[in-house]
Amino acid sequence: MEFNLADLFENAVDHWGESECLVADGKRRTFLEMEERANRLAHHLADQGIGPGDHVGIYALNCAEWVETLWAVFKIRAIWININYRYVEDELRYVFDNADLKALVYQRAFAPRVRACRDAMPDLRHSLVIEDGSSESADGLDSLEFEKAMAAGSPERDFGPRSPDDRYMLYTGGTTGMPKGVVWRHEDVFFALGGGLETHTGWRAQRPEDMIAHGEKPGPKVFLSIAPLMHGASQWSVMSGSFVGRKNVLMSKFDPEEVWRLVSEEKVQGLMVTGDAMGRPMADALPKAMQEHDLSSLLIVTSSAAVFSPTVKDDFFDHLPNLLIIDGVGASEAGNNGVLICTKGNTHMTGGGPTFSPGEGTVVLDDNLEVVPAGSATIGKIARSGNIPVEYYKDPEKTAQVYVIGADGQRYSMPGDFARMEADGRITLMGRGSVSINSGGEKIYPEEVESAIKSHPAAYDALVIGVPDARWGSRVAAVVELRPDASLDLSELQEHCRGKIAGFKVPRELHLARKIERSPSGKPDYRWAKQVALGEIEG
Repeated sequence: MEFNLADLFENAVDHWGESECLVADGKRRTFLEMEERANRLAHHLADQGIGPGDHVGIYALNCAEWVETLWAVFKIRAIWININYRYVEDELRYVFDNADLKALVYQRAFAPRVRACRDAMPDLRHSLVIEDGSSESADGLDSLEFEKAMAAGSPERDFGPRSPDDRYMLYTGGTTGMPKGVVWRHEDVFFALGGGLETHTGWRAQRPEDMIAHGEKPGPKVFLSIAPLMHGASQWSVMSGSFVGRKNVLMSKFDPEEVWRLVSEEKVQGLMVTGDAMGRPMADALPKAMQEHDLSSLLIVTSSAAVFSPTVKDDFFDHLPNLLIIDGVGASEAGNNGVLICTKGNTHMTGGGPTFSPGEGTVVLDDNLEVVPAGSATIGKIARSGNIPVEYYKDPEKTAQVYVIGADGQRYSMPGDFARMEADGRITLMGRGSVSINSGGEKIYPEEVESAIKSHPAAYDALVIGVPDARWGSRVAAVVELRPDASLDLSELQEHCRGKIAGFKVPRELHLARKIERSPSGKPDYRWAKQVALGEIEG
């Protein structure tokens, strides 16, 4: 047995076989049922010539079939590719072409888009269609129905040995640019994102078999992952949970009221959100949910991939004061840099950004790629060494920019987030340099200003960007979504912000939008915000 993701799953199956592994929109699977179906699908794909290193796209909303495909592809040492279901045709063409797909598994609702982009997949040799209740036609795609493929495959686990060097790939869009495939070794991503290393306790698996004993320890055994599986946060919530015998609960589309119903119905103990984009509407729905449902099972809320504001956390604590909130800081290109463990009255914010305890290999590097010492006034970039990715797929230029050799000779992943080393050894995250604002020589990080804005009672959500200024080069502009029936003008916002941040960071413009644009994982769309601020589109 290796530190291989399929091996780790099969290890869990052998120990927790009769336990529930997955609940997704009414479909339930025990570990043994998941194993049998994944084996059948794996054998079917192998019979179609799909093997080690081949790329298999998954294009679907959250569903049981998504997870079954995930394990099936790993079992035959192939690589599955996450396809963002919100992409329009041009974006899909880019990903389909860039990813070199040999097979594709998609929901019937997406058949028209697959057909329109079929010529962007010249290497495609096989496709499967998942029935989802829609009436879209898959004519012309020569796709086999998912359940027929499942029935045709052998249920046996008779695959050859695997390697910790097998590949996992995650297409990530970030805040700017076209999506890029981040390539990891199985062993590295397991320790970086898959539960092999616990940042907040320092525990680290010495052998793959250690995950069984780790799963027997006290902790949440039923976890609801809300974000789409097409993003890394939910992928790793499901996979890491499976390795330790957890029941994973999924929902196909985010609905805050449905979240609280599922917490009550499934006795959910742990909940995974992606920052304010999900946390804020859930907090708004919480008072009513407390009246209608028993939420006493909930112990922990975890967040990653997007900013989780102190004001939103406080809303959770107001109703669930004994809750523990774990806010993960990291990136698809680096892994887990550290965590904030928040309790009522303690949300660990310094200067507008999260201040967290760094994990193994996490440091701040200056412009000379030297490690910034604790307590230094230098603002550098957060970086992580050790178990980090191999490369960006087919992008050596981007690989060279992000994966650097530090002055100490270590290889680091340095995606571009600015940070400061505090005197106590913790790190304060400032924000992504690619969207920072230079106003009169002062560097302003949008996340810090956004946090100040969102603490105003009238503000529901906000994005901050720089717009051209004849005197200062750039000035701070805020695009704000208000709460229902609320009002806010620039002078009131400025007065509020002056009590939270330095004067040069205070917004000089206010643009009200009907709804802030974010990805399903909560990542901000700064390009959209800039277009709104410049009057190019309506918000």
